[in-house]
Amino acid sequence: MRIVLLGAPGSGKGTQAKLLVDKYKIPQISTGDLLRAAVAARTELGRKAKAVMEAGQLVSDDIVLGIIQERLAKPDAKGGFILDGFPRNIPQAQALDAMLARLGQPLQLALLVDVDDAVLMKRLTGRRNCGSCGAIYNIYFSPPRTPGKCDHCGGILQHRSDDNEETVGNRLKVYHEQTSPLVSYYKAQGKLRTVRGVGSIAEIFRNICTVIESQIRPLAAVMGQIGASLAAKAKAAKAKKAAAKPVSAVKAKPKKAVKKKAKKKAVKKKTKKKAAKKAVKKVTRKAKARKPAKKTKAKKGKKAKKTK
Repeated sequence: MRIVLLGAPGSGKGTQAKLLVDKYKIPQISTGDLLRAAVAARTELGRKAKAVMEAGQLVSDDIVLGIIQERLAKPDAKGGFILDGFPRNIPQAQALDAMLARLGQPLQLALLVDVDDAVLMKRLTGRRNCGSCGAIYNIYFSPPRTPGKCDHCGGILQHRSDDNEETVGNRLKVYHEQTSPLVSYYKAQGKLRTVRGVGSIAEIFRNICTVIESQIRPLAAVMGQIGASLAAKAKAAKAKKAAAKPVSAVKAKPKKAVKKKAKKKAVKKKTKKKAAKKAVKKVTRKAKARKPAKKTKAKKGKKAKKTK
C-alpha cells in the first residue's frame, strides 16, 4: 500500500496519517521529520541539508528525494508507506514518480483530504496549545471547558504567533498556487480519490479506510495475479533452458575430455619417438666410434708381420 496524502494546512491529513499507520502497520514518511532526523544523525545528505538550511535557502528536491529513498530502503517500508508533505508541486511529483519507478514501488493512491478555506481559516486561527501537557484545543470546534485553561492539567493555553488570519491566508494562497495542481496531475493518472475532511476524526478516518479498501485491495489482487503470472512464465522459461542445457553439456564435455586425452596421448607418443630417435642416434654414434679403433689394430698387426 503506497499512498501520498494531499491536503491544505489544517486539513487534518497529519492526524489521519497517524491513524493509518496504526491500522495498516506501514510508516508515515514526513519530509520535515526525515530532514530533521538526517541532520541530527549527521548523515551525508543530512550535512548537505543542514548547510543549505543554515544559508537560509530551501533544501533541493534531489536532497529530499535522496532522504526519502534512504527511508524506503528500511524493512518497515516493504509493505508500503504514507507520504505526507511531499510532493508539493508538479516537478516534485514527476521526480518522485521517476524514483519510485526505478525502485519498483509506484504510488497506488493519491488521497485528497478536502476542506473549504473558511473552515481551514477557523481551524488554524482557533488553535490553542497547552504549554504544560501539550493538549490541543480549538476555540471554534473543540474549546476547553474554562476559556484559556487546559481541561487536563489546568495549564495556560497558548496561541501560536503564526496562527493569525494574514499568515494563514498566505499559506493557503501558496497551497492553491503550488500544490492544488497535483490534484489534476494524479487525477490524470487515475490515482486520485477525495475524502471530505469535515466531521469527527473517527468519521473521516472511516471514509478514508473505505476508499483505501475499495481502491487498493482490488488493485493489489490484480497486481498479485500479474506478478504470479510473470513468475510462472519466468519459471517455465528457466525450466525449458535447464532441460535443454544438459544435452549440450553432455555432448560438449566428452568432446573436451576426448580432445584432452588425445592431445595428451599424442604428446606422450611424440616424446617416446623423440626418446627412441635419441637412443638410435646414440647407438649409431657408439658403433661408428668403435669401427675406426678395430681398423687401426688390424693395420698395426700387418705392419708387425712385415717387419718380421
